[in-house]
Amino acid sequence: MTTTTAETRKLYQQVANSIAEAIRDGVHRPGQRLPSERDLAEDYKVSRPTVREAMIALEIRGLVEARHGSGVYVTEAPRPESPEPDLDIGAFELTEARRLIEGEVAALAAATITEDELAELAGILDDMVVENDNNVKGDRADRRFHVTIASASRNSALVTVVENLWDLRYKSPLCRAMLERARQVGVRPRIDDHQEILMALRERDPTAARNAMREHLGRVIDNLLTATEIDALERARNEVAARRTELARRSAI
Repeated sequence: MTTTTAETRKLYQQVANSIAEAIRDGVHRPGQRLPSERDLAEDYKVSRPTVREAMIALEIRGLVEARHGSGVYVTEAPRPESPEPDLDIGAFELTEARRLIEGEVAALAAATITEDELAELAGILDDMVVENDNNVKGDRADRRFHVTIASASRNSALVTVVENLWDLRYKSPLCRAMLERARQVGVRPRIDDHQEILMALRERDPTAARNAMREHLGRVIDNLLTATEIDALERARNEVAARRTELARRSAI
C-alpha cells in the first residue's frame, strides 16, 4: 500500500477502509473468516500492529468480530454503516509519543523536583498497587503519577501536553478499545517500572530519569503487542490440538 506523507498518520484507517470496501463488494462474505494478520500485513505492506489497529477499528464499526481462539470474522449481519467515525489515534502511536515526550519531562523534573513531590509520588505508587490488586479501571493512579512528574518540571506547557496525551487514551475509541483488550488479558501498570523512575528522581539524575521513563513506556508498547497477539497464539494452540485429535481418531481406525 503506497501512501503520501500526509496519509501515513492514518495508515490503520486506510487498511480498515480497504477491508470494509472488500466486505461491501462481497470479497469477504458474512460469516467468513478474514485472512490471517500476517497475510493482511503482507497484502497491504504494513506492520502487524497496524493490522491489529485496523481490525479493532472494524470491530468498532460493527463490520467484524473477533472470536476467541478462532480468528476475525465478517459479522453475519453487518449493521448499516454510518459515516466513518473519527477514531483518532491508536495506542501504539500514542505511547510512542509519550515515550519521546515524557522521557524529557522526567529528565527536567529530576533537576527541579522537591521532597514533598517525591513523597507524593511514593504515595501514588501505593495507590497504584491497590488499584492493580482490585482491578480498578481507568489507571487513575498511573495518570496522577505521570502528571505529578510533569508538574515537578516547573513547565506548565509540558504539564498540558502530558495531560492531553493521557486524555487521548479515553477520548479515542480506538485507543480505548486497544487498552481495554490489554486489560482483559491481565496487563496492568508495572509497579517495578514506576519504582525505577522514582528512584532516579530521588537521585536527581536527569539521565537515569529519562532512561527509566523511556524504558518503562517501551515496555508498555511491548505489553500491548503481546496482548494483541494472544488471540493468535490461542488460535494456533487450538489448531494444533485439533490436529492431534484428528490424528488420534484416524490412528484408532
